[in-house]
Amino acid sequence: MISPTPSEAPDSAVANVQTILNEHPFSGFQWVIFALCFFVVLLDGFDTAAIGYIAPSLLAEWGVAKPDLAPVLSAALFGLAGGAMCSGPLADRFGRKAVLVGSVLVFAIACLASGYAHDIRTLTVLRFVTGLGLGAAMPNAVTLMSEYCPDSRRAMLTNAMFCGFPLGAALGGFLAAWMIPHFGWRSVLHLGGIAPLLLVALLVVLLPESVRYMVAKGYAADRIRKPLVRIAGSAVAGVQRFVMTENRAAVDGKSGLGVVLSRQYRVGSAMLWLAYFMGLVIFYALVNWMPVLFKEGGLSPKTATLVAALFPLGGVGAVFFGWLMDRFNANRIIAAGYALTAVAIWWIGQEAASLGWLVVSVFVAGTIMNTAQSSMPALAAAFYPTSGRATGVAWMLGVGRFGGIAGSFLVAELTARQLSFSQIFTVVAIPGLIAMAALIVKQWASPQGGAERQSPSQAADAGISASH
Repeated sequence: MISPTPSEAPDSAVANVQTILNEHPFSGFQWVIFALCFFVVLLDGFDTAAIGYIAPSLLAEWGVAKPDLAPVLSAALFGLAGGAMCSGPLADRFGRKAVLVGSVLVFAIACLASGYAHDIRTLTVLRFVTGLGLGAAMPNAVTLMSEYCPDSRRAMLTNAMFCGFPLGAALGGFLAAWMIPHFGWRSVLHLGGIAPLLLVALLVVLLPESVRYMVAKGYAADRIRKPLVRIAGSAVAGVQRFVMTENRAAVDGKSGLGVVLSRQYRVGSAMLWLAYFMGLVIFYALVNWMPVLFKEGGLSPKTATLVAALFPLGGVGAVFFGWLMDRFNANRIIAAGYALTAVAIWWIGQEAASLGWLVVSVFVAGTIMNTAQSSMPALAAAFYPTSGRATGVAWMLGVGRFGGIAGSFLVAELTARQLSFSQIFTVVAIPGLIAMAALIVKQWASPQGGAERQSPSQAADAGISASH
């Protein structure tokens, strides 16, 4: 870092943006950012899971076989992967806000159009376009939120924001159980398009650009000061130069994908990808197929949908994990969560004959699994420096989306091979153990691994400044 000398500016004219975030109370302005990002992720979860809840209706109305649903169930996931992997580098170059607003607009229009599809092929294409927008939205919401958080509460607040995804997926199930009998399956997709269109207007007006991004890109001090005044008030009124310290080592001359694949980050990046991949194998295998599996197990369509909706609802436990991650080793905490996930998923397969225990097992498994999975973006955001953070988070989410694709096809293949109810859930539990192992390797290969803070002196070595 090149620090300003006394001749360049007095100390009172220089401020560290992260110090401002750390030392001032979490403001109403920051809660607005939190709420906007939360609703982006909530609608992301709603639109992503909606196809699973309408799947039984598609079987009945269009007369397709269950294996024929695999392409439409996974089409959005291909789009999610592509959208995420493209949006990260774009956000690290052009800014978080622009990419976030554009991506929400894309998935809103595409989801709304999906409600007018009249054959499986058209719906598959529109779900792919929806996925492009969904995939680009989530990593930028996570990144922007994390860059407005104080260090001591970053994981907890980011996890709380990310809880919007499983809550949105669960909300889709509860609404679908009510809307489909009254208004038809298309109404679920119409709602999934109209709500984010309204959100786009709020994002344009209320959402700021990431203050850390603006410092990293050398924006004028007046522009950086504007959102900070709403956090720190007059404390930043006279600041002429803003600086920033990194808790993770920067990579000289590199940004975006260059940071993610650099020597010091590549092993950790690969393990983040593998863990998130395996988590999404579980999530989408169950969210997309549980309504169908439970219906075949003897439940009515409405009951099957309601019980399946309990699985993503459990993600609210991520707030507690975030609190633990801010205080202890995040890699080990999430690894333990994935280990418990494997046990809980296996348990679901043992309770086919008892509705009461099936409800309990689905909720417990969902709480543990979604708590671990929803904690991964905060882990990734802490692992990378600002110059590669959006790309790092986006690529973990993007590569991981192929796990969702694999999960959708996995259950389709298992049902085609006529595995029993308990055997299907036993197979689906195995990725939880693989995800646990990946995070143990990440911790072993990179002891700090994003889970331990650097000392102030170490952080100061990675500073960036922006001036008037």
